[in-house]
Amino acid sequence: MQNKPRNGRPGTGRPNPGTPMRTGRPYGRPEARSNANPRLVAVNVLNDVLQKEAYAAMSLDDRLSGVNLNQLDRRLCASIVYRTLENLYYLDFALSGFLRDADALDMTVRNILRTGACQILLHDRVPNSAAVNEAVKLTRELRLDGFSGMVNAVLRRLAEHSAEIEWPEENEGARYLSVMYSMPEWLAQRLIDDYGAEEARRIASFRTEKHAITLRPTYGREKEFSERIGKKVWETEPAVFPGALRVYGAMQIARDSDYLGGLFSIQGEGSMVAAAAMDVRRGMNVLDCCAAPGGKTAFIAERMEGTGRVYAWDLHSHRVELIRAMTRRLRLENVRMAARDAADYREEMAESMDAVLLDAPCSGLGVMDDKPDVKYRPTPESVAALCETQKKLLDVCCRYVKRGGTLVYSTCSMLKDENERQIALFLREHPDFHIDALPEEIPASLRAQAGAFGLQLLPHRDGVEGFFVARMKREG
Repeated sequence: MQNKPRNGRPGTGRPNPGTPMRTGRPYGRPEARSNANPRLVAVNVLNDVLQKEAYAAMSLDDRLSGVNLNQLDRRLCASIVYRTLENLYYLDFALSGFLRDADALDMTVRNILRTGACQILLHDRVPNSAAVNEAVKLTRELRLDGFSGMVNAVLRRLAEHSAEIEWPEENEGARYLSVMYSMPEWLAQRLIDDYGAEEARRIASFRTEKHAITLRPTYGREKEFSERIGKKVWETEPAVFPGALRVYGAMQIARDSDYLGGLFSIQGEGSMVAAAAMDVRRGMNVLDCCAAPGGKTAFIAERMEGTGRVYAWDLHSHRVELIRAMTRRLRLENVRMAARDAADYREEMAESMDAVLLDAPCSGLGVMDDKPDVKYRPTPESVAALCETQKKLLDVCCRYVKRGGTLVYSTCSMLKDENERQIALFLREHPDFHIDALPEEIPASLRAQAGAFGLQLLPHRDGVEGFFVARMKREG
């Protein structure tokens, strides 16, 4: 976690408790055309994310592909984007003591201020004077000259008086978590309700300084994978999941010849746990209900060694094409993909599957360390709607499981309403299902965290994404 100023002399201002996703009036300013300003690219990405609701990683990749920046400037740009998003409410709180009516500002101006504050408070290697001067330059480059004086004054005062900001105290509960670790206050309260104050603080505060890409060797090619990876210049370390490898600092792995040749896949460890929970065998009939982009489908199909059938469904045709591309890359002949709504029951498939995987639509809050923009997207209403969708999918998809077969439910969420409470309700309404032990392929350190209604993985504790996995058996 970043070092942050705490509890200085009394300051002024409180943050707007609402979500920043739609604040500020629409901006109509020209976008960056410069090929040499990483801060301008960062502001454009933040505009994409916070106003147009784009995904940060996709916007950043797209924006960087259109400019000519050296690697140092690319890293600076990415650092500003992600640190600003990780600490958005924290930065807004800091700025609020030196700024009136921030919500009325043009979104681009707000994001110039946020990126400037990020460099002042969170980037030790950026001199305060440079952060201020570059922010002023941005207002002029984007033809926002009328705001340059205000931007200059606010950021200079922040730099001079940051030690005087009166941050919330820990005894303020959800407000403290919301401001200090930048999440909507309702979400902070939900974590407190679900896990208690201390564990909620650990969840909210968790940050990894170095983000890894996790590689999983193709089943049966583990020795070749180890030999090939050892010849690359990548920085690596073993992952928690057996055989997987974490890679740091590598660029464009999806263009690597060994990836394209099917030697390995890029897959999160929580996703691997969910797929391993299926414990498939040769010759099985298996259904992956919400399969795209296909990582779990590949894991399952590889372990079936070309036998049986893996039916991979997704609601959207363009996402089914991602599964198709995956099967071509890995030469998987036992996968049958289709664009289907898993909520629509298919009578002809009743009790026909040895195992069914439902990786359900969810809030995605288990991956907010890697994708900090996701924590600003859900609302209490959207989570309630997701829970209804999850319940419907469970009620439909469980009917495809044979007597004696397996149903695995998973999400990349940490909210108990989406996870253990969802499964507790399912088991009450479907007494022919019961919780089954997780297979030994899943590391014992992770299996040890399993509770009465499934396994909840927590990033700060388990070193993997925040994933939930429940393996259930249908009685014969």
